[in-house]
Amino acid sequence: MNIDSWLLEILACPNCRGELRTDDAAEELVCTGTCKYAYPVRDDIPVLLVDEARTPA
Repeated sequence: MNIDSWLLEILACPNCRGELRTDDAAEELVCTGTCKYAYPVRDDIPVLLVDEARTPA
């Protein structure tokens, strides 16, 4: 997964507006805010749709 650091700095969780961190093993962006949703990254493009997000277990 290859996401530029400047892009990661401006992206926010669309659900709770929390910061996102990368999870390279799962190829996801994970919210560090209150919802903890995990958003998929497909072909190095983050899919920041709440309907596509994986909810925490």
